[in-house]
Amino acid sequence: MARKHFIIGAASLAVLALAGCSGDADATDGSSASGSAEAAGGVDAATATSLADFGSMEELEAAAIAEGELNVIALPHDWANYGEIIDAFKEKYPEITVNEAQPDGSSADEIAAAEDLAGQDTAPDVFDLGLAVALSSLDQFAPYQVAGWDDIDDSLKESTGLYVGDYGGYMAVGYDPDAVPAVTSLEDLLGEAYKGSVAINGDPTQAGAAFAAVGLATLQNGGSLDDFQSGVDFFEELSAAGNFLQVDVTSALIASGEVPVDFDWDYLQAANKAAMEGERNWEIVVLPDFGYASYYNQAVNVDAPHPAAARLWEEFLYSDEVQNLWLAGGARPVRAEAMSEAGTLDQDLWDALPEVPAETFVPTAEQSDAAATLLGDKWAAAVS
Repeated sequence: MARKHFIIGAASLAVLALAGCSGDADATDGSSASGSAEAAGGVDAATATSLADFGSMEELEAAAIAEGELNVIALPHDWANYGEIIDAFKEKYPEITVNEAQPDGSSADEIAAAEDLAGQDTAPDVFDLGLAVALSSLDQFAPYQVAGWDDIDDSLKESTGLYVGDYGGYMAVGYDPDAVPAVTSLEDLLGEAYKGSVAINGDPTQAGAAFAAVGLATLQNGGSLDDFQSGVDFFEELSAAGNFLQVDVTSALIASGEVPVDFDWDYLQAANKAAMEGERNWEIVVLPDFGYASYYNQAVNVDAPHPAAARLWEEFLYSDEVQNLWLAGGARPVRAEAMSEAGTLDQDLWDALPEVPAETFVPTAEQSDAAATLLGDKWAAAVS
């Protein structure tokens, strides 16, 4: 049965679906930026839009080391292998202190922190965001194009570099087979056996993973990404049946058995499964036929207190090394296709990714924007 949908282009689809085929500086006085400019040969790091503005990677590194700090936010260590990625950055740049804030925060929390802390040296330098929040926050970002910019499909980045996709995955259902029956379809979850058992990762008006859960329900419930109403309808029905569990899902709640069923990204489901090995059973299913896939996005804070370190972090994330570290966490790195062609992709890790559905659906910027508006208007009432 054909359904009208939008797939973001050959390069992006290949990245997602290939697996199915084979110190002290105080920003309020400008000292951080001026220190960067001096270290980078007079370049103002806060206005740099690419590595070329610094002259070389070595000059960018010198500017970032002169700042001495990097503020990241909402990066749980068990999310897409971010713990290993942060450790790798610290090992490579021991002169730069990495300050981690709100590791369990949502995309909306990241923007709120930037607004609340604007002008302070504790403000976030960089963001990792779901697309809907990124699209509503463009004024908060500084344009920056990483060295691997040309490897990234145009549909996965804002043309000036305000945001750019970093890693992606498929929305999946994880469940405890000792607590509930096997999940084979969306409709299963409406049954009596799932009473008070089904959760999503956050509030879809604020968190990217929860937003994607509604997107998946939309596709599986007969709708298209042009209109998330059928997804909202499903969760309204789930709530009316007493099956929707409204909690802020954490890996600890899953491990304790308090959340028997959870919608989340496949790479996060895999991390939960691995963490509970030998203690609890956890099965993962990417529902068949129609799969919802999406990328998270990197952005540099326009008011970054450590602007050179922010840009160095971005270059680090899009390096072959870290793209493969995301892959080691079960996520699909945005440069995967180019790296595969160059022979730098860890092919064994890529081949171990879960089989993908028959059709992959990825929301466009316009679809995400419309869905965010719809959810803002209707979500709370639907699940109350």
